[in-house]
Amino acid sequence: MRLFDNTETAFKLKSDSELERAYFLFKMIQNQPMVRIGTAVTNFALKAHLPVEGLIRSTVFDHFCGGVTEDDCLPNIEKMYDRGNVHSILDYSVEGKEDEAQFEDALQMTLKTIDFAEEKKSIPYAVFKPTGFGRFALYQKLTEGEEHTEEEKVEWERVVERFHIVCKAAAEKDVPLLIDAEESWMQDAADDLIEELMEIYNKEKAIVFNTLQMYRHDRLEYLRGLYQRAHQKGYHIGMKVVRGAYMEKERERAKEKGYPSPICVDKQATDDNYNEAVRFMMEHKNMAIFAGTHNEESSYLLMDLAKEYNVESTDKRMWFGQLYGMSDHISFNLAQEGYNVAKYVPFGPVRDVMPYLIRRAEENTSVAGQTSRELNLLKTERKRRKL
Repeated sequence: MRLFDNTETAFKLKSDSELERAYFLFKMIQNQPMVRIGTAVTNFALKAHLPVEGLIRSTVFDHFCGGVTEDDCLPNIEKMYDRGNVHSILDYSVEGKEDEAQFEDALQMTLKTIDFAEEKKSIPYAVFKPTGFGRFALYQKLTEGEEHTEEEKVEWERVVERFHIVCKAAAEKDVPLLIDAEESWMQDAADDLIEELMEIYNKEKAIVFNTLQMYRHDRLEYLRGLYQRAHQKGYHIGMKVVRGAYMEKERERAKEKGYPSPICVDKQATDDNYNEAVRFMMEHKNMAIFAGTHNEESSYLLMDLAKEYNVESTDKRMWFGQLYGMSDHISFNLAQEGYNVAKYVPFGPVRDVMPYLIRRAEENTSVAGQTSRELNLLKTERKRRKL
């Protein structure tokens, strides 16, 4: 039996009723029309202030989110750590807010999660999104080579200051900080800023981590260039490597605006690109990798590379990461083998986290085989438990 086929280890934390709920949810997600209808109905119900939060909370929210507040998440976090040796990363998943008060809230929340990570062994990283700290349009203008207005320059300075505040706090408390990637038409501005921060805060080791979305065919070249620059200037690279989260959106926009799509031609090209990035990072020193993947072959590859380059499974420069509520067969089996594993645990008010949850459901329907694999594993475990 291959490592990731062990469903007893994968689902050991799930009660029978939680296992049944997971099976029911992935059955629903497998049905694309159902996801579309469910999304529309949920959005309507929330906008109309219908009393649906309880239903959402007891089904999709509780499966994919740790709780409404960071304290809410702690029982789940401690259970995964104590019983499965799986760590957690608190991810404040409120999306699409565009005012200064919300950006300040996100800043305070990120500082709070850095404190949590400093205190608790079960939380190894903190995380935030660039657009959590500033308006999308500001990043987009810089990425597209446009000048900011005088007003926007002042606004951008506040964004940069927020980045510095959290990176400085992370460095002082020795908590590595993951910065998520977003859409390609705003990403260059975020990349440039994060690179400046790496140069300041990553002198001794990787504290500031950027994110590479490997469904973009230009990311390998970017990683190689970054390595050269870091090598010359003498700082460490921290990188979360993922396949990516905005594929449909990216392709549609490229088609609509008439520019070549930044997305790889197909799934195989994306997989090859991802694996090549992992290989490049393991070959070169002064790099720390957080491999965010739900792909079994990429996980096996990283395990093989670690052996090849004599990197201990417990080396803090190498982590595996999966989303809470998904790919438990990878997370818990890897942790059992002694590897560093962390679950991304989203949290926030039910209403505010819905855009995140809808994106999760849509992603699952569009990733061929992901949902089927989850269902097959759940089916195997139900049979093993004779449910």
